[in-house]
Amino acid sequence: MADPASYRPQTGEIPTTPGVYRFRDPHGRVIYVGKAKNLRSRLNSYFANPAGLLPKTHAMVHAASSVEWTMVGSELESLQLEYTWIKEFKPRFNVVFRDDKTYPYLAVSMAEKLPRVQVMRGERRKGTRYFGPYTAGAIRETMDTLLRVFPVRSCSPGVLKRAQASGRPCLLGYIDKCSAPCVGRVTAEEHRAIAEDFCSFMGGEAKRFITRLEKDMGAAVAELDYERAARLRDDIIALRKVFERNAVVLSEDTDADVFALHDDDLEASVQVFHVRGGRVRGQRGWVVEKVEDATTPELIEHLLQQVYGEDSDNQGRIPREVLVPEIPSNHHELLEWLGGLRGAKVDIRVPQRGDKAALMSTVRENAEQALKLHKVRRAGDITVRSQALQELQEALELPVPLLRIECYDISHVQGTNVVASMVVVEDGLPKKADYRKFSITGAAASDDTAAMHDVLTRRFRHYLQDKSAQLPKSGEVPHPGTGEPPSSEDAALTGAKAKFAYPPNLVVVDGGQPQVNAAARALAELGIDDVYVVGLAKRLEEVWLPDSDFPVILPRTSQGLYLLQRIRDEAHRFAITFHRQKRGKAMTVSALDGVPGLGEAKRKALVAHFGSLKKIKAATALELTAAKGIGPALAEAVVSHLAAAGASGEAAPAVNMTTGEILEI
Repeated sequence: MADPASYRPQTGEIPTTPGVYRFRDPHGRVIYVGKAKNLRSRLNSYFANPAGLLPKTHAMVHAASSVEWTMVGSELESLQLEYTWIKEFKPRFNVVFRDDKTYPYLAVSMAEKLPRVQVMRGERRKGTRYFGPYTAGAIRETMDTLLRVFPVRSCSPGVLKRAQASGRPCLLGYIDKCSAPCVGRVTAEEHRAIAEDFCSFMGGEAKRFITRLEKDMGAAVAELDYERAARLRDDIIALRKVFERNAVVLSEDTDADVFALHDDDLEASVQVFHVRGGRVRGQRGWVVEKVEDATTPELIEHLLQQVYGEDSDNQGRIPREVLVPEIPSNHHELLEWLGGLRGAKVDIRVPQRGDKAALMSTVRENAEQALKLHKVRRAGDITVRSQALQELQEALELPVPLLRIECYDISHVQGTNVVASMVVVEDGLPKKADYRKFSITGAAASDDTAAMHDVLTRRFRHYLQDKSAQLPKSGEVPHPGTGEPPSSEDAALTGAKAKFAYPPNLVVVDGGQPQVNAAARALAELGIDDVYVVGLAKRLEEVWLPDSDFPVILPRTSQGLYLLQRIRDEAHRFAITFHRQKRGKAMTVSALDGVPGLGEAKRKALVAHFGSLKKIKAATALELTAAKGIGPALAEAVVSHLAAAGASGEAAPAVNMTTGEILEI
């Protein structure tokens, strides 16, 4: 861990203007981004008394090895640049408002030629209208009810293509829950109009549609068309059922997001109620760790940045009013930024009395309850993880905390289809985005120790390459106090998205002393001496160190041993899964495999056209071109390949290697 005094800039070098600053770790990775009205005052606060900082801020300044800053012209520019860098670099020490669970949304893909209604989770897509979030049961019931009145397409692209090809609609088309644009019952323009009505209803204009249907029902009764009147009556009942499902809390012309916050010294809980048309349409919640001694206005500012800045398609998603417990810092700049995203004026204010203040109180109670529940659920987990990492560090006598652990496992069946896995644990939790798979061939596949040496060599060779690519050459990067914004090349060199740029503190290999020594030898050959290696042997769960004649025996009830076992088992699972995939692909072999340019589709086209491999072998290059997708050059390649295979005595038919069944005759 670095001493903050070793990289503290001189006070006179830091400007007193507004700007954005970045802390980097020894590997060049951005670990924190912040903004300040006065850069000198803010940065000095990190170095004046590091011992008095909050625990996470203390960890951040000691994990960093450098700080740099960029001056901007105004506070609005600093707000925009800070958000852009947080989104680009994803710094590990920044406050990031992530949902405690994934909420389903009712989404309408208006960007498609035939818009589709569906339930969606995860990242938002451009050109798609979202409504919610809802609970899983309520959203599907709502969708099923509304399709009766607004028969918008809800089928997948595959079902749509089959219906267009066959000229027959799917089941929903037959039961009148889809207007069946796939077979021409309505035109694409008429279907889009239905989708627009669906969005309008979900956007809070329910009364307009109910009133229109009531008039149509009255007209049908006057014309003695009782069947149509009955259908319209059922449609009205369905719309009212959806409309009345959410409680009326405010006047019908109110569109607002109501935020409330409850926090303590270390964490903060945030809840938001989405009110559309005076009714609560959805709710979300976050619990985050505080990085520095952030005030409530600062937390609210970061919250609004991330909630409304996560998607470029903000039309209709940002309401007219944003109700908050306290006015956020940089209030005027936030108003200007949100207004630009929405394309219309946005009002941020604190409700003082009446129904809006009462609703704010309800949201605050939800936030308080969510924080209590979070602490009850997480207290044991945090304690156990911290205890496991500390026990492991002490048992192995390592001088550094185990912030990142990587575990490797080799998988094969009698030396065939040899693969390896790499799983990653950060702060005691799996980081699946950093998992990696390796295929091992040649001499390295001869035994487990050679395979382990090969995998570690490849992984850390990539690390050294990424590290050298990240570190700027002398004279290329300007002094951080010059105020020059970073170039696109400089941003690329940060390595935020590099595959192997972030090294582990500890490497765990599945195996005993031979595997550990092979891994240690690979690191030594690459000149890496700051990554520690251990092995976990399955039989007695012994922990082996490089060049040690005796293992380290951890107590059977040790949390450190449990952590190693969980990591080892996860690496084994990941390796087995990859091995099975690779072995499954190798189950079927064919004489047509290996022809340059002949993929699966063209191979199937050849077999379908000629009927058997025997006829393909007997055909000339000109005759082969009669098959779909086979050109003269590819036909010559097929003839040459089959001739070479026949000369070398290779098996001609395709065989299922599991059953022995001949697939092509």
